[in-house]
Amino acid sequence: MKIDREALADFLRRSRDRVRPQDAGLPVGPRRRTPGLRREEVAQLAGMSADYYIRLEQARGPQPSLEMLAALARALRLSEDERDHLHLLAGRRPPAARTAGDHVGPGLLHLLDQLSDVPVQVLGDLGDVLAQNAMAEALLGGVCTVSEHGRNVVWRWFADPAQRAAYPPEEHDYYSRLHVADLRAAVGRRAGDPAATRLVERLLGLGEEFAALWELHEVSVRRASRMRVVHPLIGPVELDCQVLLAPEGDQRVVLYTPPVASDTAERLALLKVVGTGQFTVSD
Repeated sequence: MKIDREALADFLRRSRDRVRPQDAGLPVGPRRRTPGLRREEVAQLAGMSADYYIRLEQARGPQPSLEMLAALARALRLSEDERDHLHLLAGRRPPAARTAGDHVGPGLLHLLDQLSDVPVQVLGDLGDVLAQNAMAEALLGGVCTVSEHGRNVVWRWFADPAQRAAYPPEEHDYYSRLHVADLRAAVGRRAGDPAATRLVERLLGLGEEFAALWELHEVSVRRASRMRVVHPLIGPVELDCQVLLAPEGDQRVVLYTPPVASDTAERLALLKVVGTGQFTVSD
């Protein structure tokens, strides 16, 4: 990542103008002409020399360290989004963002209820099924209330043979690589997160298939794909999978929609009438 000195200088100037002195604990004084903070005041609040900060605003300073950027973000009272923007302009990776975890917000739950004609799931970035609507449960089974790894689609794919029975055998290798590559991307973003470490260690203990694919170090975030499901009540169903990311980044909404010129819509309508089948879920 390269520093964008001109954009960084402009962002610092405009951010400084937006901070009122009293909000930063500084006296206003009768002779103040600057609408926001003075350059020297920002430097003082950030614990750096005035000359260093002035050079940043003049687009001729060195690349700030992560510690310096954190100090500037505090001094300028930046929001999380503004802080991340500051890091990117300075050519640095932003700090780890706040995550939603297992909590699914009411807005996403409302969306699931409104989309009643197609299956919809909310997945964590590691593959945990956090919520789903009735159509998703009818098509894919109910797994939201089982144990930690039992609700994880990657774990179930490699640990539970019954999970694979719902997919055409000739596509099993494709789905295996898809799951592992997507998991690789999530583990990389989490950088040593205990939940990610536990999941990978347990998957590695299952046998050679996952271990061999993990060794390939393939990385691919799942965004859109087509899948086929062999349902016990309505037969084979072809679906387009569209993945939408929630703002926090560790949750995704997966929409399963009928492809154009297919009979999937009619089959899903039938499934909506006949209701859920019987599914077994392993821990």
